[in-house]
Amino acid sequence: MSLLEAIFMGIIQGLTEFLPVSSSGHLAIFKILFQVNTDTGILFDVLLHLGTLIAVMIVYYRDIGKMISEGFGLLGDALCNVGIFFQNFVHKAGLPYRRVIRNGYRKFDLLVIVSTIPTAVIGFTAQDLVEASSEILLIPGICLVITSILLFLSDRVQDKGKGPKNITYSNAFGIGICQGIATLPGLSRSGTTITACVISGFDRNFAVKYSFIMSIPAILGAAVLQLKDIGSIQVTSGEVGSYIVGMVISAVVGYVCIKTLLVIVRRKKFIYFSVYCLMVGILSIVGYFVLA
Repeated sequence: MSLLEAIFMGIIQGLTEFLPVSSSGHLAIFKILFQVNTDTGILFDVLLHLGTLIAVMIVYYRDIGKMISEGFGLLGDALCNVGIFFQNFVHKAGLPYRRVIRNGYRKFDLLVIVSTIPTAVIGFTAQDLVEASSEILLIPGICLVITSILLFLSDRVQDKGKGPKNITYSNAFGIGICQGIATLPGLSRSGTTITACVISGFDRNFAVKYSFIMSIPAILGAAVLQLKDIGSIQVTSGEVGSYIVGMVISAVVGYVCIKTLLVIVRRKKFIYFSVYCLMVGILSIVGYFVLA
């Protein structure tokens, strides 16, 4: 892979990972149309996703820091409650249990965990299907059309202003299912999950935050799944440099896109991305039959 290809794909990843137009779909289309060598692409895909992960962590570092600290507190209280249970059971002590979910960040932690469970199950079981779909131009095309419809609907749904304290675990589980399905190339992860959040009544700003923060375990999980194949890949020193450049570019572009998307969602301007996805999707479908 050349440096120019790495730069271009880093820009595509940074733009499309957070803007609701599907990074996997655009990368799949780019690789198919320009016949980019995918034999060493696994490592590069992992680095691109790590670049966008860095962008999420920079934008939401305060929230993530609070979630981590409260997560340890939640775990500590849960373990204490286990100890209290055994004391009450063995010694009939009647000790009171600690309140585990005592603030919004602890609830946020549990919501993300609940969302991650179906995402992980779907992502793991459908891994081969997703990889096969990325090599067929028709699939990203159809999925981009579906993304267009979801974005169109998102602007027309009235959110109910829900924050962490008002969101149910069934809401979180359903959004996790949507994120798992959105691993298909052409289905925008951010577009799908933000639409699912808004339909569930989330405040629009929190819908964006939730979508991006819940992507952290999903991205890390996908990277771990791909790591098993990295050992067999032969990469030259020149390619390593190109890969790192691509990762840095995806992080920088991703940061700008997150900030931009916050404004877009608040102003209900998904219609522009809906039209774009529809056009690219139709062109990809037509291209599949023309190039077949």
